[in-house]
Amino acid sequence: MKQIFALFLLTIVTAIPSLAQAQFLAPQPQDSSSGPVDRIVAVVEDEVILQSELNDAVAAIQQQYANQPGQLPPIDVLRRQVLDRLVLMKLQLQRADDQGIRVSDADVDQAVQAVASQNKMSPDQLRAAVEQTGMSYAAYRQQLHDQLVVQKLHENVVRNSVSVTESEINNLLNSSSYKAGEVHLAHIQISIPGGATAADIQTAQSKAEQALAAVKGGMPFKAAAIRFSDAPDALDGGDLGWRRMDEVPAAFVDTIGGLKPGEVSGILHGPTGFHILQLVDQRAQSKQMVTEYHARQILIRPSELLSATQAQQKAQDMYNRIANKHEDFSKLAKDNSNDDTTANAGGDMGWFQQGDWGTLIGQKLADMKDGELSQPFQSEAGWHVLQRLGTRNSDMTNEIARNQARQAIGNRKADQAYDDFLRDLRSGSYVKILVPELEEPAADNSKASS
Repeated sequence: MKQIFALFLLTIVTAIPSLAQAQFLAPQPQDSSSGPVDRIVAVVEDEVILQSELNDAVAAIQQQYANQPGQLPPIDVLRRQVLDRLVLMKLQLQRADDQGIRVSDADVDQAVQAVASQNKMSPDQLRAAVEQTGMSYAAYRQQLHDQLVVQKLHENVVRNSVSVTESEINNLLNSSSYKAGEVHLAHIQISIPGGATAADIQTAQSKAEQALAAVKGGMPFKAAAIRFSDAPDALDGGDLGWRRMDEVPAAFVDTIGGLKPGEVSGILHGPTGFHILQLVDQRAQSKQMVTEYHARQILIRPSELLSATQAQQKAQDMYNRIANKHEDFSKLAKDNSNDDTTANAGGDMGWFQQGDWGTLIGQKLADMKDGELSQPFQSEAGWHVLQRLGTRNSDMTNEIARNQARQAIGNRKADQAYDDFLRDLRSGSYVKILVPELEEPAADNSKASS
């Protein structure tokens, strides 16, 4: 059951896929002993967050860590962390609404299907599982809707601010700081607000020092991340998962390179705040060998002049003329194939990787032998007659490295662009915390300065 809700809600508030897996956490029935559930705890622009909303979200986190309650920070700290994420979620939804971002019911249906598939369920089974938790299915769909809205907002923000040139790729691959391989990282992040004052920076540094002292004092890194970090993945123990070294911010590469698995860095000062990194594990980059296929095809596409049934019959005729009458495949493809990209080449599709021509053709090729001719089969494009001409294993290490470098640079720029956007959004919006114990306490600066 827990895995069903390992998608969406709290950590999606930043919607940065490279930093954290988004989580959906189902609210639990309220405990009347937890106090009033209808008071306003925060005002976010022209909206409010109720005590009941906060209680629901906190209860969901507590359920997630039911088997490891010691991993959670004190309840007052947990409430402040969760409230901060609820505030940021509302701000993002408000900004998305201002930009006219909309998500249709069909989009939500598709998301439901995806979650159900990941959990090996049908949508009806997923609905039953949701309702079994005490949450209404309508509320579940609304949270999926909000998740999709935030994803679209993220796309809008980074679309026009992120581009990657071939020169940047070359510079990365040729730089002395470029290191191959992958690392499994965890982090603690203490953010600095946009337009931070010297006092703000001092407060953040003091908190980072407390976190590092706790880790050195024996607190598990995951527990310290949950307790001290204000990153969106804090409640996941700051786990960043596996990432290639070229995806790690350049400022941190040398530090990580000097760590052994399990070791923790000192305090690193980045553009958004202070960071503490743990190298959980690492692995070397291996040679990337890829199977490529050489094939040719005849495509018969239905049209106004050729019905679907006639297209099927014509494809069957092509097969019979090649398989039984031994007519020339290439000539038949030039004269009859409706695939503009291959017809003039006698249907030759060249060398390609399995999925390059679509999943269906890739599956057919994988099941065939060299020289084998397929029976006619139908795809969205029409009816195909396919012949596998050969296979080869190609070393794609360099090409894959360039693609990974392009993705890594793009991810870095997207991460920074959206992080800057969120900091500006938070600092430029009206947010009033109405319950004093939910406000972030000031750090003891006397310790930091001593």
